[in-house]
Amino acid sequence: MYPGIFAKTFARRTVEEVIDAVAMQGIRSVQFNMACAGLASMPDTIEQSLAEHIARACAAKGIAMAALSGTFNVIHPDTAQREAGLRRLDVLASACTALGTRVITMSTGTRDPENMWRRHADNDSPEAWRDLCATMECAVKIAERHDVTLAFEPEVSNVVDTARKGRRLLDEIHSTRLRVCIDGANLYRAGELPRMHEILEEAFDLLGDDIVLAHAKDLSRDGDAGHEAAGTGLLDYDRYIALLARVGYRGPLILHNLTEAQVPSAVAFLQNKINRNLLTPDS
Repeated sequence: MYPGIFAKTFARRTVEEVIDAVAMQGIRSVQFNMACAGLASMPDTIEQSLAEHIARACAAKGIAMAALSGTFNVIHPDTAQREAGLRRLDVLASACTALGTRVITMSTGTRDPENMWRRHADNDSPEAWRDLCATMECAVKIAERHDVTLAFEPEVSNVVDTARKGRRLLDEIHSTRLRVCIDGANLYRAGELPRMHEILEEAFDLLGDDIVLAHAKDLSRDGDAGHEAAGTGLLDYDRYIALLARVGYRGPLILHNLTEAQVPSAVAFLQNKINRNLLTPDS
């Protein structure tokens, strides 16, 4: 394991400047966002030449693109919004070969029509689950067509707000194209933070074999609270990294929810935890 980062942590004018900023921090893996190339995060089109340009910029600095951000509200109450998200997901997926990645990250959405990260009471309704599965069925067909993997993230503000619901989604969709992006700071509904170790253990027991990407941030409160830079909150990173190792994860821990000024300390914190728990940074 080794530190990675959201590329959009670095606000720059060009792709080259973004990748240079990543490399200067000693980071060798990113989750890329098309906003770093001057487009919408989920654009309506991506020119082949632009995708190839991004791939060359990464290769020139030895930066791997671990994943591409493809988040949209998959259970938005407006079906037209969901359909637009699927069209744009197809655009992203079609660009992945040229970009040099095979993983697209997703959320599982919320019934809130305005804020994709705000919990809504209707998230727990049978109708929300039905719409989630219907959208994900379409999404995995896109993934199959373009030979990519979709990685959804269990998140307390979304419809898949527990590891158990994540397992249910995987079992119901039953596609090798749908896997998991795990984030140890995203799993605690209101009042659950004191059960951190139990909840982490359950998440890895249920989802460990399907994890293809891991995120790294922190939290000071549970429920729908905001998040912060890794190493500044309460997440037990020793346990988190040990659990990742136990399920055989060997990829990057993608830092996010931090400012550029916080990057050096977050990278140092994460590398220290990796070294302490795994002895070598590439374990």
